[in-house]
Amino acid sequence: MRYTHVCLESLGYTLPEEVVTSSELEARLEPLYRRLNLPEGRLELMTGIRQRRFWSPGTLPSEKSIVSANRAIDAAGIDRSLIGALIHGSVCRDHLEPATASRVHHELGLSPDCLIYDVSNACLGLLNGALQIANMIELGQIRAGLVVGTEGSRQLVETTIDVLNRDESLSRRSIKSAVASLTIGSGSCAMLLCDRELSQTGNRLAAGAIRANTAFHQLCHSGADEAVADGMAPLMNTDSERLMAEGIATGVATFDNFLQEAEWSREQLDKTVCHQVGAAHRKLMCESLGIDPANDFATLDWLGNTGSVALPVTLARAAEEGFLEASENVGMLGIGSGINCIMLGVQWQEARIGGEASGISPAAVSVAT
Repeated sequence: MRYTHVCLESLGYTLPEEVVTSSELEARLEPLYRRLNLPEGRLELMTGIRQRRFWSPGTLPSEKSIVSANRAIDAAGIDRSLIGALIHGSVCRDHLEPATASRVHHELGLSPDCLIYDVSNACLGLLNGALQIANMIELGQIRAGLVVGTEGSRQLVETTIDVLNRDESLSRRSIKSAVASLTIGSGSCAMLLCDRELSQTGNRLAAGAIRANTAFHQLCHSGADEAVADGMAPLMNTDSERLMAEGIATGVATFDNFLQEAEWSREQLDKTVCHQVGAAHRKLMCESLGIDPANDFATLDWLGNTGSVALPVTLARAAEEGFLEASENVGMLGIGSGINCIMLGVQWQEARIGGEASGISPAAVSVAT
C-alpha cells in the first residue's frame, strides 16, 4: 500500500497517574512465590518491565479516549467539521454495544456526517484504524480522520494475581502462560490523519504493509467476549515463547515487503518504533530485522505492554523527546496476536503532540539497549 495524499498530522495521549511496580506485583504474589520458591525480582528480570500504570477503578475507556482525541485535535489545530471518520480501536471498550466511538464522537462534538465505528484487532487495532482512515483520505472520501483507543489493565492483572495465588496445582512450568498478563499496562492515544493539502506538518504517510499468519491464532487468547463492565474478570492464556518466535518470524516476512512499498532501503530507515512487549522481544526484533537498537525508541520499561496504544504512545513520546528529526524515515512496526502484522512508514518532519509529560522523571523513561 502506497500513499501520496496522507499525513500523520498529530498525536494525543493520556497516561494514568497510578504507577505499579513489578516488585509491588511480586509482593501481592507472595503466596505463589513462597509455594514455588520463586526468587524476588524474577518478573522484572524476565520481562525488562519495571513498572506499568493503572487507571482509577471504574474508569471507562471512552473517558480517556475523549481526552486523548481532544489533545490530538488541539495539537493539529484542525477544524473539527473536517474530521470525516472516527474509529475507536482498542481492545477495551465501554460496552458490547453501542460502539464506544458513539460516546467519543458525541463528546468531541464532531459532525453527524462523520463515519464512526469500533475496530478490534488485539494490539493492532489503532494501526488498523489508521490504515482505514488513510485509505479513505487517499481515495478522496474524507479530508481528515481520527483513530483513538484506551486500554485498561487493572482487571486483567488483578484477576491473574488472584488465580495464581489460589490455584495450588500450578507449577513453575504452568505459570509461564500467565506471565504476559502481568506485563500489561494502561494508556490512551489518538492519531489524527489528514489530506496533504490540509497538513501543517508534512509528516507524509509513505506506505503500509500487512501480513496475517493465522495458523498461530491460538497462542494468545482470552475467555468470553467482555467489555469493561462491572464484575469483569478477564484472564489471558499466552504461550509467550512460541508467540514471540512466530511473531518475529511474521515481522521478518512483512519487513521486506514494507521496505519495498515505501521504496526505502534498510539504510534509509532512520528510526523505528515497535510494539512494546518486553526486553527479550525488542532485542530479538532488532536483531532479526537488522535494526540498531540505538535507532529504536522504547517505553516498555516504564509503561509495560499497553496493547493497541503501545506503539502510538511510544511514537508520541519519541517525538516529544526529540528522538525523531526532520526529514527522517520512521517505521512503525506492529505485531499482534492472531498473528497479525502491520507496518507503516512516515516521512517525519514536525511533531505536534498533545500529551502530559509532566511528572515523568528522566530516570523513569530510560530503557537499556
